[in-house]
Amino acid sequence: MKKLLAILLSLALLGWFLSGDRWRTLGEAFAQLGPGVLAWAVAGFFLSYLLRTLRVYEEFRHDTGGRFLTCLRIVLIHNAMVNVIPFRGGEAAFPLLLQRHFGTPLARAMASLFWFRLQDALVVGTVAILVWPSLPVVLRIAGILALIGLAWGLPRWARQPHNWVERGALAGKLGKLRDAFAQSTRHARFGWLWTISNWSVKLAAQAWLLGAVLGAGMALGAAGALGAELAAILPIQGVAGFGTYEAGAAAALLPGGIAFSEGLRAALVLHLFVIACALGAGTLAWLLPVKTLPETAAPDTESSKSLTHS
Repeated sequence: MKKLLAILLSLALLGWFLSGDRWRTLGEAFAQLGPGVLAWAVAGFFLSYLLRTLRVYEEFRHDTGGRFLTCLRIVLIHNAMVNVIPFRGGEAAFPLLLQRHFGTPLARAMASLFWFRLQDALVVGTVAILVWPSLPVVLRIAGILALIGLAWGLPRWARQPHNWVERGALAGKLGKLRDAFAQSTRHARFGWLWTISNWSVKLAAQAWLLGAVLGAGMALGAAGALGAELAAILPIQGVAGFGTYEAGAAAALLPGGIAFSEGLRAALVLHLFVIACALGAGTLAWLLPVKTLPETAAPDTESSKSLTHS
């Protein structure tokens, strides 16, 4: 049912886009963007990719052996697949690529990916609470404190001694994941630095581009970019994000006086640009020759296989 709804959302966006002459206005919107705007947006996205790579490099520094460019390749390919493969299926690329290039056990890589995504959600949620219009101060403070408490408490809970491994097969696998999650959060002080830096640059680049499409300032562009990113945490996603991404941005632009249809058009321009950058960078990274570990050299092979089959 969720997949069916996701497909319907994306088809609704496609139907809206093909009706009337909106495909022409989309081309005109791209034509309005000067080379300077596009260059700054591309530079911002690439800087965001570098900051994400630093987060992965720091997290797996004992596995990477100083191969920063290989980490960059993993991040770019993973980012491209997340942007185009439906229903977040591209997330699987991250643990598989880490295992292939560095021999990182799947449980360790999956736990780190979960921690990365949780950090992303907490940072974006905090920004949303800070800038949400007409939100009472009490609720604003309570929401921020709740998110900070979650960010502080989860790693400490994971590091507590437990006997999950002794409680049976399923509990044992969950216990291994909990231990891997605890290991992933040991470098949280560095992870938070890269996460906050990445989202500051990423939202600024998207706000710059969206503001230019709308002929408005950075503040209005930031509202739309934040709405689009918040839509990414919804339980139902359009195919490759199409539909939900645009609707989230357009809804966030309504308080700024932007009509919903105009917000959809501007968000579609932004979304296509984001995907173009992700695919371009991912393709270049994929073409770069890198060394991979032989399958027999990857550590924890048996546990990885059992985790995959489970």
